Amino acid sequence: MKLKREFYNRDTVVVAKGLLGKILVRKVEGEITKGKIVEVEAYKGFMDKAAHTYNGRRTKRVEIMYGNPGFSYVFFIYGMYHCMNVITREEGIGEAVLIRAIEPIEGLNIMSKRRFDLSFDDLKKRQIINLTNGPSKLCKAFAIDKSCNGIDLCGDVLFIEESDSKSFNIGISKRIGIDYAEEAKDFPWRFFIEKNEFVSKSK
Repeated sequence: MKLKREFYNRDTVVVAKGLLGKILVRKVEGEITKGKIVEVEAYKGFMDKAAHTYNGRRTKRVEIMYGNPGFSYVFFIYGMYHCMNVITREEGIGEAVLIRAIEPIEGLNIMSKRRFDLSFDDLKKRQIINLTNGPSKLCKAFAIDKSCNGIDLCGDVLFIEESDSKSFNIGISKRIGIDYAEEAKDFPWRFFIEKNEFVSKSK
């Protein structure tokens, strides 16, 4: 069952934890890829110096973050990488959850071709782990780019489903790669499924 708008219209940390174990689905020209969300980070807008909307910042790039919950926010970094976020809270707040890592479930050959130009059966163990264990890696594997920015996650192109995932322990840590964010770099807003091999590795 597809997650409803009400799921996203809650406290961002609550949504972040709730996304763990859910299934990200992407449909492109009849091809379907699916994966279990295993790692996320919460970004809490106005008071969070790591958030793109810190202190009420509003630019063309981040305007979608101030919209309704349950939409995608996809941004481009370092001139080569895409990152997918899920907008949370009510309109005007500017908060989101970054999808950091996914465990691939369906469409493995499609993901493998997009990432390595190889069939899945030809991948080595390390390549399988590297398929979707980072925000830009999963975006490439799922064909998520700037054209996906602002997609309604309650639609049929890019969305998140419930799952029958068994119970798991949630790990908590500081977020990754935000040393510039002063005190916000220490906020414990990274959440992941403990012992899942597809969780990205921090330094």
